Amino acid sequence: MAGRIPKQFIDDLILRTDIVDIIDAVIPLKKMGKNYGACCPFHEEKTPSFTVSPDKQFYHCFGCGAHGTAIGFLMEYEHMDFLEAVADLASRAGLQIPTTEGARPAVTQDFTRLTQALEQADHFYRQQLRHHPEADSVIDYLKGRGLSGEIAAEFGLGFAPEGWDNLIRAVGTDEKMVLDLKIAGLVTQKDGGGHYDRFRSRIMFPIQDYRGRLVGFGGRVVGDGEPKYLNSPETPLFHKGRELYGLYKSRDEIRQRKQALVVEGYMDVVALAQHGIRHAVASLGTAATRSHMERIFRYTPEVIFCFDGDRAGREAAWRALENALPVLEQGRQVSFLFLPEGEDPDSMVRSEGAEAFLKRISEAQALPDFLFGRLRDGIDLSRMDGRARLVELARPLMAKAPDGVLRDMMVDRLAQLAQTDRLGLGSSGPKTPLQSRRPRAAARIKRPLQGSLVRHAISLLIQNPDLAHGVDGPEDLQGLDLPGLDLLCKLLCAASERDEISTATLLEQFRDNEHHGHLEKLAAEQHMVEGGALAREFQDTLLRLKAQRVEQSLDRLLAKASPNPEDKSRINQLVQQQEDYKAQLAKH
Repeated sequence: MAGRIPKQFIDDLILRTDIVDIIDAVIPLKKMGKNYGACCPFHEEKTPSFTVSPDKQFYHCFGCGAHGTAIGFLMEYEHMDFLEAVADLASRAGLQIPTTEGARPAVTQDFTRLTQALEQADHFYRQQLRHHPEADSVIDYLKGRGLSGEIAAEFGLGFAPEGWDNLIRAVGTDEKMVLDLKIAGLVTQKDGGGHYDRFRSRIMFPIQDYRGRLVGFGGRVVGDGEPKYLNSPETPLFHKGRELYGLYKSRDEIRQRKQALVVEGYMDVVALAQHGIRHAVASLGTAATRSHMERIFRYTPEVIFCFDGDRAGREAAWRALENALPVLEQGRQVSFLFLPEGEDPDSMVRSEGAEAFLKRISEAQALPDFLFGRLRDGIDLSRMDGRARLVELARPLMAKAPDGVLRDMMVDRLAQLAQTDRLGLGSSGPKTPLQSRRPRAAARIKRPLQGSLVRHAISLLIQNPDLAHGVDGPEDLQGLDLPGLDLLCKLLCAASERDEISTATLLEQFRDNEHHGHLEKLAAEQHMVEGGALAREFQDTLLRLKAQRVEQSLDRLLAKASPNPEDKSRINQLVQQQEDYKAQLAKH
């Protein structure tokens, strides 16, 4: 996906996408007149104020002001960046993303075929757990870990038997399917040609993304082999840095409890669920990333990490802390639960029961306490240079945290430990990250259109792009000196170039424009004018703007001390145009 994505592709992608389907998949929508509604996913509310317009392909919340297109929704709700959101919608639409201007999107079945390959493999692994001659020993092992048949079935556990080509022989019916299995990360190519199964002699855990789609597998070795856990590699469908095992199954419980427990392995998630603790998720062989954190915080304001209390566990906790700091916006909490050395959630919940384990969770260490406890380790705070050392270690970490009450309180805590005043933390040298920063939203959007005819014209056009097909081009507006006029002309040109266009399509064409945020706000405005009167209102607004252009031109010519014959002729023409515009407006 290196290179620039052509605007033509974005247009076609938006036209192939139904924002109602995208949002309804994660937030159940109800029909409300010609639109759909729900309680807003971006703020707490009891009365629905979140609306989705299938005509505009645009969502808007009248409570908190959130709004955008399908791409914007994925960016805001799923915390994707622009390219990730485009790739997500493209995979749903069966489109392959071109990266050169002028290229046309090509319909592809790659993602569908990869999904089918994963589903066939999933069926194969489940069948092996039921019928393979070695399955009894695997089932005995699972029972020994305290797992029932019901919980194993709920999480879709399977078995990859010993052997190099069991999956290939069962599923790889032709070369195309073998290639799909390879791309899906289920088979590996041999150096000398041919392929072999990636997962062998392992208990298989299907991995679903946050929407419940099968994207990969994790395998735990049967016995004492290495590696103990093996995940699918990175594929077009599976990205370890974004997915969390068990999130799809646990998200309702996480929302209800307003708390998520992050553990290290999928066996921990399943074992906790067996004991009724169903708000746990697991990172997939990697430290919890910022993307993981953003995704979890969609569902809950509180996240608790559970680690082994040994050195490796505390190092993993520190990496999680560093990734959590930048997303600790107001109201969010992160804590750390350290288990006795050699124990994990699976073993602990089996030995002490769910109630005792939940008590441990309630006593987890808050992030600031873990942070300062770790930084103080080995530092003599009775010495001045020791306290200075603490400040220097803490400074870059707290600089990662967003502005807000928690960050201010952490700075106060640091000042207390260092035995200095708050200002002294940033008093030497250039302005430091610990000093106050300007709000992130400041000056992000210029507002040249407030209360003007241009603003009204843009608002009507962005909500009803088809209006551009019933008016003359922007040529008659050229030369008019008004804020936002250039943007209006560009919108008119863009909207008139396509026979089929929606609000979302037009907005995405201007995503890189400095006024994009303001255009989204105008797209959410409510107009008193509706139906057939829209076209007349828009035409009248353009006529008034054209009349203003004529008036400005007349003023410039009449201001000349001694107009020449050509100027006089031009004045007569402009006066006639002025009368014509007045007559047209009078008819309306």
